[in-house]
Amino acid sequence: MSRFRLARSIFVCCAVFAVLLARSQAQTADHPEPIATQPPAADAPQTPQIDKRIFGVLPNYRTADGSAPFTPITTKRKFYIASKDSFDYPVVLLSAAFAALYQLEDQDPSFGQGVKGYGKRLATSYGDQAVGNLMTEAIFPSLLHEDPRYFRLGAGGGSTWHRTRYAITRVFVVRTDKGNWGFNFSEWLGNGATVALSNLYYPADTRNVTDNVQKLGLQIGTDAFSQVLKEFWPDWKRHLRKKRS
Repeated sequence: MSRFRLARSIFVCCAVFAVLLARSQAQTADHPEPIATQPPAADAPQTPQIDKRIFGVLPNYRTADGSAPFTPITTKRKFYIASKDSFDYPVVLLSAAFAALYQLEDQDPSFGQGVKGYGKRLATSYGDQAVGNLMTEAIFPSLLHEDPRYFRLGAGGGSTWHRTRYAITRVFVVRTDKGNWGFNFSEWLGNGATVALSNLYYPADTRNVTDNVQKLGLQIGTDAFSQVLKEFWPDWKRHLRKKRS
């Protein structure tokens, strides 16, 4: 049940992250910044720039401003986003972290231990991440006409808890290419297809319903946590800058 516990831990991390952010925002509110006396320049951008990396490392190519007018993206753009999320070097780092955890817990014992066993776990972990991104951000969104982007609420989108709940539930809710909201079939069918394909490279003793459900839960949990990071990273970054100044 270790993969199930890991998926559950990821969801707990979402809540902990929101609590820390709520406390930091409360501290900032106790010491508000002076209000600017001059109006912004007429040519100043009205929408904030989206960082391409969270913490300067994690890929953040599919975050969009939820307050801006909706504009659909092309199939080519969906594949571009998926390729950046699948083949950027931080994906290897994330896979290496998962592989190290699996090594410690001796998951998939037939892989063995040592460098060889770790290499097999790293390869399968990376396969899960890369194939999952391609399925959920490019292939299924293109086939089902869904938009794979995360539409961030931002600071004006309500309370911290509301934004956390919004971020987590985007694994269930998605925008279509027409701008409507509907069930996120790409997330679930895409990750389901990823789990099915993973049976081709995982050992035979893990090709069962329990292990596949755990893999699916881990994939969905990871996506939910990444969306919480996408939602709050600009706020957290701004708070860190204020503490340094």
